[in-house]
Amino acid sequence: QVRLVESGGGLVQLGGSLRLSCAASGSFLSINAMGWYRQAPGKQRELVAGITSGGTTKIADSVKGRFTISRDNAKNTVYLQMNSLKPEDTAVYYCNAEIRATYYSGTRTLGYWGQGTQVTVSS
Repeated sequence: QVRLVESGGGLVQLGGSLRLSCAASGSFLSINAMGWYRQAPGKQRELVAGITSGGTTKIADSVKGRFTISRDNAKNTVYLQMNSLKPEDTAVYYCNAEIRATYYSGTRTLGYWGQGTQVTVSS
């Protein structure tokens, strides 16, 4: 069973930093794109940053220059370094990964989500 396990969220003051981690575990063939999304209360889930297996990144304009996404393919882990945090960054952050695995029905690439980790920035 494939799982994504996130860690690193918490409470931080305005201007502080946090580093989120998301590790994939289980039986699978490969991981394609990985990314971080966030959802604030009353708002839709939005893409924060994404990274391909080759290392090409995409960063949302709202966090550009403050957040950095990276991955360690050997550890099947993606990271989100968040600096200069603002109260508007407060949200539940979710990890997402496109994982290729063999199922009873054959080999397929499916999207998986982590359980979410709360990030709260106080002013």
